[in-house]
Amino acid sequence: MLADDGSRSVYAASDPLSEQVEELQFLLGEGPCLEAFDRRRPVLIANLADEAMTRWPGYAPEAHDRGVRAVFAFPLQIGAARLGVFDVFRDHPGRLSDQHLADALCFADIAVEALLDRQRDAAEAPGGPAHDGVTEAVAHRAELFQAQGMVMVQIQGSITDAAARIRAYAYVENRSLGQVAHDIVAGDLRFAADH
Repeated sequence: MLADDGSRSVYAASDPLSEQVEELQFLLGEGPCLEAFDRRRPVLIANLADEAMTRWPGYAPEAHDRGVRAVFAFPLQIGAARLGVFDVFRDHPGRLSDQHLADALCFADIAVEALLDRQRDAAEAPGGPAHDGVTEAVAHRAELFQAQGMVMVQIQGSITDAAARIRAYAYVENRSLGQVAHDIVAGDLRFAADH
Protein backbone atom coordinates (compact mmCIF):
# COMPACT_ATOMS: atom_id res chain seq x y z
CA MET A 1 0.00 0.00 0.00
CA LEU A 2 1.33 3.40 -0.98
CA ALA A 3 -0.07 6.89 -0.78
CA ASP A 4 0.78 10.16 -2.48
CA ASP A 5 1.94 11.54 0.87
CA GLY A 6 4.80 9.01 0.94
CA SER A 7 3.33 6.57 3.43
CA ARG A 8 4.09 2.95 2.60
CA SER A 9 3.27 -0.42 4.12
CA VAL A 10 2.91 -4.05 3.13
CA TYR A 11 -0.79 -4.87 3.37
CA ALA A 12 -0.61 -8.56 2.49
CA ALA A 13 2.01 -11.05 1.33
CA SER A 14 1.73 -14.64 0.19
CA ASP A 15 4.74 -15.76 2.23
CA PRO A 16 7.47 -14.36 4.51
CA LEU A 17 10.07 -14.12 1.71
CA SER A 18 7.72 -12.07 -0.47
CA GLU A 19 7.00 -9.74 2.43
CA GLN A 20 10.72 -9.33 3.11
CA VAL A 21 11.52 -8.61 -0.55
CA GLU A 22 8.60 -6.19 -0.74
CA GLU A 23 9.69 -4.30 2.36
CA LEU A 24 13.22 -3.99 0.93
CA GLN A 25 11.82 -1.48 -1.54
CA PHE A 26 10.50 0.68 1.28
CA LEU A 27 13.78 0.42 3.19
CA LEU A 28 15.93 1.27 0.17
CA GLY A 29 13.57 3.76 -1.47
CA GLU A 30 13.77 2.09 -4.87
CA GLY A 31 12.38 -0.85 -6.80
CA PRO A 32 9.67 -1.94 -9.20
CA CYS A 33 6.81 -1.32 -6.77
CA LEU A 34 7.74 2.31 -6.24
CA GLU A 35 8.37 2.83 -9.94
CA ALA A 36 5.01 1.29 -10.92
CA PHE A 37 3.26 3.52 -8.40
CA ASP A 38 5.03 6.67 -9.57
CA ARG A 39 4.63 5.97 -13.28
CA ARG A 40 1.07 4.60 -12.96
CA ARG A 41 1.85 1.64 -15.21
CA PRO A 42 3.14 -1.92 -14.83
CA VAL A 43 6.86 -2.55 -14.47
CA LEU A 44 7.76 -5.93 -15.93
CA ILE A 45 11.27 -7.20 -15.21
CA ALA A 46 11.82 -10.63 -16.77
CA ASN A 47 15.40 -10.95 -15.53
CA LEU A 48 16.43 -9.14 -12.38
CA ALA A 49 20.12 -9.81 -13.14
CA ASP A 50 20.03 -7.70 -16.31
CA GLU A 51 19.20 -3.98 -16.45
CA ALA A 52 17.64 -3.95 -12.97
CA MET A 53 21.07 -4.10 -11.32
CA THR A 54 21.83 -0.58 -12.57
CA ARG A 55 18.21 0.58 -12.51
CA TRP A 56 17.89 -0.21 -8.78
CA PRO A 57 21.46 -0.66 -7.49
CA GLY A 58 20.37 -1.17 -3.89
CA TYR A 59 17.24 -3.24 -4.35
CA ALA A 60 18.07 -5.56 -7.27
CA PRO A 61 21.18 -7.23 -5.75
CA GLU A 62 19.42 -7.69 -2.39
CA ALA A 63 16.32 -9.22 -4.01
CA HIS A 64 18.51 -11.40 -6.26
CA ASP A 65 20.46 -12.64 -3.22
CA ARG A 66 17.13 -13.75 -1.71
CA GLY A 67 16.28 -15.82 -4.78
CA VAL A 68 14.14 -13.41 -6.80
CA ARG A 69 14.92 -13.70 -10.52
CA ALA A 70 11.99 -11.80 -12.04
CA VAL A 71 9.50 -9.26 -10.70
CA PHE A 72 6.31 -7.82 -12.12
CA ALA A 73 4.65 -4.80 -10.47
CA PHE A 74 1.06 -3.73 -11.26
CA PRO A 75 -0.33 -0.46 -9.91
CA LEU A 76 -3.58 -0.69 -7.98
CA GLN A 77 -5.56 2.30 -9.13
CA ILE A 78 -9.03 3.35 -10.07
CA GLY A 79 -9.23 6.50 -12.13
CA ALA A 80 -6.85 9.02 -10.61
CA ALA A 81 -6.89 7.30 -7.21
CA ARG A 82 -3.82 5.19 -6.50
CA LEU A 83 -4.02 2.62 -3.71
CA GLY A 84 -0.78 0.72 -4.04
CA VAL A 85 0.92 -1.94 -6.12
CA PHE A 86 0.46 -5.69 -6.64
CA ASP A 87 3.87 -7.34 -6.99
CA VAL A 88 4.58 -10.80 -8.34
CA PHE A 89 8.00 -12.37 -7.71
CA ARG A 90 9.42 -15.33 -9.60
CA ASP A 91 12.32 -17.63 -8.68
CA HIS A 92 13.41 -18.04 -12.31
CA PRO A 93 13.92 -15.48 -15.08
CA GLY A 94 11.47 -15.15 -17.94
CA ARG A 95 8.69 -13.05 -19.35
CA LEU A 96 5.10 -13.55 -18.35
CA SER A 97 3.08 -15.43 -20.93
CA ASP A 98 0.10 -13.58 -22.38
CA GLN A 99 -2.18 -15.66 -20.15
CA HIS A 100 -0.11 -15.00 -17.01
CA LEU A 101 -0.06 -11.29 -17.80
CA ALA A 102 -3.85 -11.29 -18.23
CA ASP A 103 -4.20 -13.22 -14.96
CA ALA A 104 -1.97 -10.74 -13.10
CA LEU A 105 -3.95 -7.78 -14.42
CA CYS A 106 -7.15 -9.52 -13.35
CA PHE A 107 -5.74 -10.13 -9.84
CA ALA A 108 -4.74 -6.47 -9.63
CA ASP A 109 -8.33 -5.47 -10.48
CA ILE A 110 -9.66 -7.90 -7.87
CA ALA A 111 -7.26 -6.45 -5.29
CA VAL A 112 -8.54 -2.93 -6.02
CA GLU A 113 -12.15 -4.10 -5.60
CA ALA A 114 -11.31 -5.96 -2.39
CA LEU A 115 -9.59 -2.90 -0.92
CA LEU A 116 -12.50 -0.65 -1.86
CA ASP A 117 -15.00 -3.19 -0.44
CA ARG A 118 -13.07 -3.36 2.84
CA GLN A 119 -13.04 0.42 3.08
CA ARG A 120 -16.79 0.56 2.43
CA ASP A 121 -17.45 -2.24 4.95
CA ALA A 122 -15.29 -0.53 7.54
CA ALA A 123 -17.12 2.74 7.05
CA GLU A 124 -20.50 1.04 7.38
CA ALA A 125 -19.71 -1.32 10.27
CA PRO A 126 -16.74 -0.20 12.37
CA GLY A 127 -15.34 -3.06 14.40
CA GLY A 128 -16.70 -5.78 12.11
CA PRO A 129 -14.56 -8.54 10.61
CA ALA A 130 -13.78 -6.61 7.43
CA HIS A 131 -12.69 -3.70 9.57
CA ASP A 132 -9.89 -5.67 11.24
CA GLY A 133 -7.55 -5.75 8.21
CA VAL A 134 -8.10 -2.09 7.50
CA THR A 135 -7.63 -1.21 11.17
CA GLU A 136 -4.35 -3.13 11.29
CA ALA A 137 -3.01 -1.43 8.15
CA VAL A 138 -4.05 2.02 9.39
CA ALA A 139 -2.60 1.35 12.85
CA HIS A 140 0.71 0.24 11.29
CA ARG A 141 0.82 3.38 9.14
CA ALA A 142 -0.14 5.61 12.10
CA GLU A 143 2.61 4.11 14.27
CA LEU A 144 5.14 4.65 11.50
CA PHE A 145 4.03 8.29 11.13
CA GLN A 146 4.26 8.78 14.89
CA ALA A 147 7.75 7.27 14.91
CA GLN A 148 8.83 9.56 12.06
CA GLY A 149 7.60 12.58 13.98
CA MET A 150 9.45 11.48 17.11
CA VAL A 151 12.68 10.89 15.20
CA MET A 152 12.31 14.24 13.43
CA VAL A 153 12.36 15.94 16.83
CA GLN A 154 15.20 13.72 18.11
CA ILE A 155 17.51 14.44 15.18
CA GLN A 156 16.34 18.05 14.82
CA GLY A 157 15.79 17.47 11.10
CA SER A 158 13.04 17.17 8.53
CA ILE A 159 10.42 14.44 8.25
CA THR A 160 12.24 13.22 5.14
CA ASP A 161 15.47 12.92 7.13
CA ALA A 162 13.64 11.07 9.89
CA ALA A 163 12.09 8.59 7.45
CA ALA A 164 15.49 7.99 5.87
CA ARG A 165 17.11 7.37 9.26
CA ILE A 166 14.38 4.89 10.22
CA ARG A 167 14.68 3.04 6.90
CA ALA A 168 18.47 2.94 7.17
CA TYR A 169 18.33 1.63 10.73
CA ALA A 170 15.80 -1.05 9.78
CA TYR A 171 17.95 -2.12 6.85
CA VAL A 172 21.22 -2.28 8.81
CA GLU A 173 19.57 -4.15 11.69
CA ASN A 174 17.63 -6.45 9.31
CA ARG A 175 14.32 -5.54 10.93
CA SER A 176 10.97 -4.52 9.50
CA LEU A 177 9.86 -0.89 9.49
CA GLY A 178 6.96 -1.89 11.73
CA GLN A 179 9.27 -3.38 14.35
CA VAL A 180 11.51 -0.32 14.36
CA ALA A 181 8.56 2.08 14.49
CA HIS A 182 7.09 0.14 17.42
CA ASP A 183 10.38 0.40 19.36
CA ILE A 184 10.62 4.14 18.67
CA VAL A 185 7.05 4.82 19.82
CA ALA A 186 7.57 2.63 22.90
CA GLY A 187 10.66 4.69 23.79
CA ASP A 188 13.03 1.71 23.41
CA LEU A 189 14.88 3.27 20.49
CA ARG A 190 16.13 6.82 20.11
CA PHE A 191 18.20 8.58 17.47
CA ALA A 192 20.91 11.15 18.13
CA ALA A 193 20.68 14.66 16.68
CA ASP A 194 22.60 15.29 13.48
CA HIS A 195 25.62 17.50 13.92
